[in-house]
Amino acid sequence: MKNPLRFALLLLTGLLLTTSLLAQPSGKVYEGRSVSSKILGKSVRYGIYLPPDFGTSERKYPVVYLLHGYGDDETGWVQFGEVNRLADKAIAEGTIPPMIIVMPDGQKDWYINSFDGKVKYEDFFVQEFLPAIEKQYPIRAEKRYRGIAGLSMGGYGTLIMALKHPDLFVACAPLSAATWTDEEIKGFPKADYDRFFSNLFGPATPEGNRITPAWQQNSPITLVQTGDVEKLKTVRYWLDCGDDDFLIAGNCALHLAMKDKKIPHKFMVRHGVHNWPYWRSGIIPALAFIGESFHQF
Repeated sequence: MKNPLRFALLLLTGLLLTTSLLAQPSGKVYEGRSVSSKILGKSVRYGIYLPPDFGTSERKYPVVYLLHGYGDDETGWVQFGEVNRLADKAIAEGTIPPMIIVMPDGQKDWYINSFDGKVKYEDFFVQEFLPAIEKQYPIRAEKRYRGIAGLSMGGYGTLIMALKHPDLFVACAPLSAATWTDEEIKGFPKADYDRFFSNLFGPATPEGNRITPAWQQNSPITLVQTGDVEKLKTVRYWLDCGDDDFLIAGNCALHLAMKDKKIPHKFMVRHGVHNWPYWRSGIIPALAFIGESFHQF
């Protein structure tokens, strides 16, 4: 070897870099925790991600409520989305600020109040869940430091919470949001409508009308068209849906409704379908958008 000293220095540098990477602090995830609900008459589980400096800092953190999709639970975003690993890396690189990420179990309730009042998940989330979480953890419990995001059913829930409660969230970021036009709701095969929606929005009328009052109260597109525009403008919106996603039509209609009402938003159409690779690639840009919103005021 012509230059053993140079080789030794390179080897030492490599070892130091490796050690530095291995020593990089990581956040912690806790699952199986729960909030007791009088509204639902049961306890609701949640998972929570605490950033790397949690426990060594006396600061209070901004928070993002991250909602799972249909058929998943509070573990989905960690088990399949690897959000903890991605957030660790993004925080270390300065892409997103240190934040607490809370992942509630939405079961298959779509994060809304059902038409018959039997399940009042929206009321639980707003009246019980948020206050309980923000009392238990060092969270900056203000609109300007609170964001919400989710995928598919969770993207729908994200829109519901932000559009119906714009006083609570500074930003929302639905990925592949399960949102449909009235025409799509009318066109679903009866078996699909009965399976997924009749318990939420009510059965169709004898004449076959599915545009029920409950649907009109919980359609993101209708909420944009009929809501208080000035209040809706106090939330920053990040919409992201794949070009080959079966939900793209509803997302495009939502984009056009927002554009018509002159509600500022970012609409992302990337190449992709309705799957975890798409959401894993989209979650950090979404969290970065929300993170930017924490500094807007």
